[in-house]
Amino acid sequence: MSVTQLSERNMPWRLSGLGAMLVLLLGIASAARADPVFDRFISEVRKEAAAQGISERHLVNLDRLTPEPEITRLASSQPEYVKPIWAYLDHLITPNRLKLGRENLSAYRAYLDKLEAQYGVPKAIIVAIWGVETNYGSNKGSFHVLQALATLGYEGRRAKFGRQQLLAALQILESGDVTINNFYGSWAGAMGHTQFIPTTYLAYAADGTGDGKRDVWTSPQDALASTANYLNVSGWQRAMPWGFEVVLPENFDYGVAGLAQRASPERWRARQVRPARGTQTLADSLGEMSLFLPSGHRGPAFLVTQNFRALLRYNTAPAYALAVGRLSERFAATVPLVGDWPTGDRPLKPPEIFTLQRFLRKAGYLVGDIDGVAGRKTISAIRDYQRAAGLIADGYPTPGLLTHLRQKNQLKN
Repeated sequence: MSVTQLSERNMPWRLSGLGAMLVLLLGIASAARADPVFDRFISEVRKEAAAQGISERHLVNLDRLTPEPEITRLASSQPEYVKPIWAYLDHLITPNRLKLGRENLSAYRAYLDKLEAQYGVPKAIIVAIWGVETNYGSNKGSFHVLQALATLGYEGRRAKFGRQQLLAALQILESGDVTINNFYGSWAGAMGHTQFIPTTYLAYAADGTGDGKRDVWTSPQDALASTANYLNVSGWQRAMPWGFEVVLPENFDYGVAGLAQRASPERWRARQVRPARGTQTLADSLGEMSLFLPSGHRGPAFLVTQNFRALLRYNTAPAYALAVGRLSERFAATVPLVGDWPTGDRPLKPPEIFTLQRFLRKAGYLVGDIDGVAGRKTISAIRDYQRAAGLIADGYPTPGLLTHLRQKNQLKN
């Protein structure tokens, strides 16, 4: 059964006549299988939404919902392996995506010029986000937003998020910007051409066409304007790059790397860090920057600016921000990296990261949650451990590091 079929089978608002009658009969037949936890959750959301002014004509849609197993599976599944950064970039920056991006830059050039002048965000960045998020609108998601968020909201680790977003989604319906039949998005409730979650939509979506609606589902103009507006309020600085590749000197202190650490261009120049290409300069006007090593000390290095942090407001994954930045550059020309990716390295699988985190915590390092995800706290803990152990302190989790920790732990025991 396809994703679309799975999501549509609980969507009686998409049916009429005999179809609606069949759904009604199926609903009665399945009453004995009803989930009391879900029903209680829907009842609570209904009352809260009504108190917020949501009308009955939209609240009635809640009564038609049931949990969607495919959404539960997607929310709880853990990938068998972590895709290396170079494979992630290759997946997103493809010849076809570059071709379509250039075509859209040309087709919407006048409109994008207007957005760039108004919000200060380069047109290539706006189009790159459109490309990364939905391949320029070709993959906006096939799950009904209410069903996706209700499934996430009634139980599990995403329950708080799902409930909050479900209430916001009802407010969007109440606004009239979208109809129930067009209210589709990803399994996590991200919507439209550039994938706004409901709360972000309510706060930052923009009417790019002047028709009185913020239609990110069917209007690329509204979606692009919304993206530009969100990056602007997220701190995007006009006429500043997101960052650029740099070359590091021998015997460099990798302990100063990491997005949590910032330094002025003057300080980076003093550390003998230099742009990899002559078209870039470490000008003082760039403000404080961080050294980003997406594959550790053996791979390419990047100095990233405040605009990289604005991209992280859109999606908190540094790999995502790097993909958007690189894609935006490639629209204009082929810009190969000077540094080589360490393609011989194998990224740690989630269970291995989980073990790494346990060893680090046992050794007294603060890793945050032990969850099999190498987040910022874990990376910081890795760097602290590497420094104390006399290793290159780049914060990068590798099989070699895990072996080192395992051996240390065995010696102590």
